[in-house]
Amino acid sequence: MSWQPQIGEKIERATERARDVAGNAGDRALADLQPLLSTRLVDAGGFSVTVGGLVGALLALLGALLVSNLLRAAINRYGERDATRNQAALYTLSRILHYVLLAVGVMLALDSLGLPLSKFGFFAGALGVGLGFGLQQIFSNFVSGLILLFDRSLKVGDFVQLDDNVRGVVKAINIRATRITTNDNIDILVPNSEFVSGRVTNWTYRSVNRRIRVPFGVAYGVDKELVKKAALEAAAQVPFTLSMEGEKAPQVWLVGFGENSVEFMLAVWLTEAAARRNVAVRAAYLWELDTVFKQHGIELPLPQRDLHIRGLFGLEGEAALLALRGQDPAAASTPSMEAEHATHTRLDEAERARLARNDAQVDAEREIRKDIEAQDADPPQRSRTDGND
Repeated sequence: MSWQPQIGEKIERATERARDVAGNAGDRALADLQPLLSTRLVDAGGFSVTVGGLVGALLALLGALLVSNLLRAAINRYGERDATRNQAALYTLSRILHYVLLAVGVMLALDSLGLPLSKFGFFAGALGVGLGFGLQQIFSNFVSGLILLFDRSLKVGDFVQLDDNVRGVVKAINIRATRITTNDNIDILVPNSEFVSGRVTNWTYRSVNRRIRVPFGVAYGVDKELVKKAALEAAAQVPFTLSMEGEKAPQVWLVGFGENSVEFMLAVWLTEAAARRNVAVRAAYLWELDTVFKQHGIELPLPQRDLHIRGLFGLEGEAALLALRGQDPAAASTPSMEAEHATHTRLDEAERARLARNDAQVDAEREIRKDIEAQDADPPQRSRTDGND
């Protein structure tokens, strides 16, 4: 129809007029604000800061923070959708992006204020002097935090132990300090420089499975094979034991002869969750050891002094001691009587032979074999001088 082109032309003319009106209104508003934006707030030594420059600087900083928060939220959502993703790597990425965007925002803000970086030579020198005196520790912690993020020797989620025996899970690596949460839910802020310059034990650096050693002692005269049997039974009762078979099965080592006791060590590989609860897990094994020892009649050691009476009133040993007390010497017990009333568990020959294996020796030999196999798989490179000899 002939009226359709006319309507289209009218719409186009109306749109152009609206655009012109809006543009003119924007130009007029900008022209009205120009005196305000050009107002100088600071004017000294050839350096001036205007209202417009200050507004631009604030917008640059706010924009950088906004983009950083949006990216951090997106990374967190990405990690929450799949728990198998490397959460420590995602955390490191978000922190690095935050620092980069913040640095870009600061540079844009300085440029908006009319402060090119070339004019900061004097301030950089003054800042260096300040770092040498009052800000040295703060700057050291900041650089150490960046080293931890890039080096990845310490990651969020790692279970660490410091020199002062503080243990906990790394929750956050910030600019100044790293936050560690202990098993008692206590947050400890540790300066980043301590992780770089000090000694830190990372229990979960390469593997989540760890072995602990639980020391205990028994009285002299107790059958060591019976002690081993009871200790393995105790380890099997504790749910933190990783496996009762294979190379990571619990082992019982005889480690010393004390003044009042024969000293043993229960070496146990722990599950992933238990590896982060060292103190409580060790207490759980000691509790179970005490229970099983009582079931088998294994005597625990007590500080003691043995008094041997060679002869008194024509009597010897316990009979002489009873006579000294004014009691009937005939009531003295003999080794045969003690054996008759003993309640100790008896082991048959087959079980005794199985338990007689020296676990510490087997463990050491296995580790030596692993070292030899590793050397055979990756022999050391010979130097050039070796070939000329």
